[in-house]
Amino acid sequence: MYPESWLDKLNRKFGRYSIRNLMTIIVAGMGAVFLIDLFYPATSFSLRSLLAFNRDAVLHGQIWRLITFIFIPPDSSVFFILFSLYFYWLIGSALENQWGAFRFNVYYLCGIIGTIVAGMITGYATSSYLNLSLFLAFALLYPDYQVMVFFFLPIKIKYLAYLDAIGLILMFILATWPERIVLLVALANVILFFWNDFVTRLKNAKRRYEFRKNAGNYCR
Repeated sequence: MYPESWLDKLNRKFGRYSIRNLMTIIVAGMGAVFLIDLFYPATSFSLRSLLAFNRDAVLHGQIWRLITFIFIPPDSSVFFILFSLYFYWLIGSALENQWGAFRFNVYYLCGIIGTIVAGMITGYATSSYLNLSLFLAFALLYPDYQVMVFFFLPIKIKYLAYLDAIGLILMFILATWPERIVLLVALANVILFFWNDFVTRLKNAKRRYEFRKNAGNYCR
């Protein structure tokens, strides 16, 4: 029998307070923000600017910005927004189904807290890297899950994760320090929740290497 983890202990005490279908709520909020800004002239009203993280505004009492920044949708075309929101919902719902509502809530909450702390230090915060951490978590849990890129090209999610990893390295090199810190916070969230998996995979890889090495020596 495995020892009870810290998440299991917290789940027993606070699991009943979990927000179920959290990603559905967040995606719906993003969609609403996008539609409102789409139908209101940017010169007269911008809900995005009212909800976005702004350290100076927070320090002047607009504390709602500490949470509403997660509802800022990607800045792109209508078509790409639809695809992005569907993909966010897909991976978020899959993680909640796999982990349970409480663990998924804790994962997202840790990402929010880390992003807020980074934002209060640097003045820069965005939910983009937080949502990227969802994708990386999904890729670690479902590496062979297949998606249709451009609706006709099938590709396994792990290969997209490899491309993202390359992109993250380049992004880290080219980004400003505030952006780097927020990026590192998002990656730290993945490491925190998957540390045991990383260690187990490294041990298994070491065992396979030693087995092949010993088998080769034996054959000689």
